[in-house]
Amino acid sequence: MDTIQSDGYSIFFDDSITELFKFVEQGNYSKVFVLTDDNTGIHCLPLLQPHLVKLNSYDLIEITAGEENKTIDFCIGVWKMLIDFGADRKALMINLGGGVVTDLGGFVASTYKRGIDFVQVPTTLLSQVDASVGGKTGVDVDGIKNIIGTFTQPKAVFMNDGFLSTLPQRQLLSGLAEMLKHGLICDADYWDELKESDLSLPSAELIYRSVEIKNAVVLEDPHEKNIRKALNFGHTVGHAVETYSLLNDDDPLTHGEAIAIGMICEAWLSNKKAGLSTNQLDEVASVITRLYPKYEVKADSQAELFKLMLNDKKNFDGQINCTLLKRIGDFSIDNLCTEVELYDSLNYYAGL
Repeated sequence: MDTIQSDGYSIFFDDSITELFKFVEQGNYSKVFVLTDDNTGIHCLPLLQPHLVKLNSYDLIEITAGEENKTIDFCIGVWKMLIDFGADRKALMINLGGGVVTDLGGFVASTYKRGIDFVQVPTTLLSQVDASVGGKTGVDVDGIKNIIGTFTQPKAVFMNDGFLSTLPQRQLLSGLAEMLKHGLICDADYWDELKESDLSLPSAELIYRSVEIKNAVVLEDPHEKNIRKALNFGHTVGHAVETYSLLNDDDPLTHGEAIAIGMICEAWLSNKKAGLSTNQLDEVASVITRLYPKYEVKADSQAELFKLMLNDKKNFDGQINCTLLKRIGDFSIDNLCTEVELYDSLNYYAGL
């Protein structure tokens, strides 16, 4: 598959690990740091080890896996390790992991000494089709998703679908939600292809198309002033549900599970406010509920969910701002939604 050109960097697919170490050798970096978590350190780092040992030196930094660890406290720990290892502004950070590693690692690199180079090596489906493409970095505060962060492009992204064989089905479904979103907002044919495919392990071609869609949107609007807001479809409600689950559930929802709920709720809002037909609303709800387990949205949780939505980055003037669908494959940004409308959307999901 062809290399995709993004905003000043390349996204490699074929022979990507070899390409990664060509990049490292040509970069003449003073030091190389590999950031992993305790899962990717076991399952994914061995694929890089034969190449790493050929470097003059490298240092490994490992964080604890999990969204609950994507915090400033963990950033401070990584910054201190970079200081202890003597990292200067000519250092390179290789972020090897899922969305937590690529988000946090990008943020750490973009702020350490006002910025060092970093590359993304995404190891989950979610990070391949979403977190590693587009130059967003960030961490959570008080459970609020990505409330602190930067727009900083990596120097390159290296995709390897071999990493996906290490993932449990639940993690694959988490990434699939973003792929479904890409079809819903931009490409009805891709949506149709996804819903007719065996999605137990999405093909390399389906993943490639998802990256193409996101990259095209990002290139047109790198700092989310306009159409990049399309990528937030499902995320106003979804992020609130994800945060609520993280704070309250023993087994929290994955990002994709929460976004799946958000897409159903926001498809309902689209039917009421943006022109999405009832037939297409039914189609969206049917496809998503077939793939994802039902989550109980209790009536007494709705006020807390609304409070979380008030912290959404897309809001302005204290009003909740959603991206909605005009039809499958076409979107509408900057739709202000009331508290009652959002409650009704949650009730629609609860009643399915």
